[in-house]
Amino acid sequence: MSNPVKGAERSPSGKVPVVVVAGGGTAGHIEPALALADAVMRLRPDAKVIALGTARGLENKLVPARGYPLELIPPVPMPRKPTPELLRLPLKVRDSVRRTRDVLERVGADVVVGFGGYVALPAYLAARGRTPIVVHEANKSPGLANKVGARFAARVAVAVPGTPLPKAEVVGIPLRRSITSLDRAALRAEAREFFDLDPDAPTLLVFGGSQGAQSINSAVSGAAKELAEAGVGVLHAHGPKNTLVVQEFPGKPAYVPVPYLERMDLAYAAADVVLCRSGAMTAAEVSAVGLPAVFVPLPHGNGEQAVNAQPAVDAGAAFLVADGELTPAKVAELVVPLVTDAARVAKMSVAAVGLGHREADETLAKIVLEAAGA
Repeated sequence: MSNPVKGAERSPSGKVPVVVVAGGGTAGHIEPALALADAVMRLRPDAKVIALGTARGLENKLVPARGYPLELIPPVPMPRKPTPELLRLPLKVRDSVRRTRDVLERVGADVVVGFGGYVALPAYLAARGRTPIVVHEANKSPGLANKVGARFAARVAVAVPGTPLPKAEVVGIPLRRSITSLDRAALRAEAREFFDLDPDAPTLLVFGGSQGAQSINSAVSGAAKELAEAGVGVLHAHGPKNTLVVQEFPGKPAYVPVPYLERMDLAYAAADVVLCRSGAMTAAEVSAVGLPAVFVPLPHGNGEQAVNAQPAVDAGAAFLVADGELTPAKVAELVVPLVTDAARVAKMSVAAVGLGHREADETLAKIVLEAAGA
């Protein structure tokens, strides 16, 4: 690979731990893997960390940008229904496992850390009986790959209590240090200026994932008048494929629509409350930075987004609103009184920080290094 392997120098003990992370496909798998990689390097600067991925995943952009070498293997997508593709699956699994095993032997892997998805399954099968395995599951309902990997893993780490995997240890979700160390108060003035927001008004941050969410867009923009009259500023990421035109109210805090948020750190710093989806990574980041939340779970899949939000709701750090119930009237009824109640916001912020994701990266890194014998 063209990228140098991080941590080429040996430790005083002479043992260089080689950690292979398998978390390709989506940002929800890749970002925790990279946060773990960064934590390993902080704890053991002599370590080597190599990422596994596929040619079509986001890891091809994200992993090299963070300075880690990327080894590509064939993906093993799991058909959800009986299809001709299912008949070809055993051959695909066998080929991917063989290619993955070649990588593990070539780099001298001491431990394989999987985060689920297309890349994790062949990594688990290739490492079985040869290299210690650590599994991390971000959702309360595990995916197929992690269910398989957990059967023969040395350690199993999960984000939330009650995750049905054997030997599960609750550690939270590894997050970027730029998020877990974010000082929102110190950055607030800079963040408000960056987005052209009112420097003093209570501010609502709105986003619906990287592509936006039409139901969220319609409900919040439909309550623009009520938000303005209450003196609430809004930073609303509507998605690059969507448009959002909002009426201006002279003399009131600005409602600022943007297609995408490149600087999530500044977006979090600018906000007092967030209204958003509740993917595992989003829910963890929002809690880690101490933002009270109104979570609107994606109304598809197996309901995992509602499950992701529940710990924050139970802790008093968030509200849960079903997608079908989110209307302009609901925003006016629930969100406006929340954003404008400074004492309530402060109490919910403390509850959010207490959910424990801030230390997850280094907690998992210690588990991984122990499994590697380092």
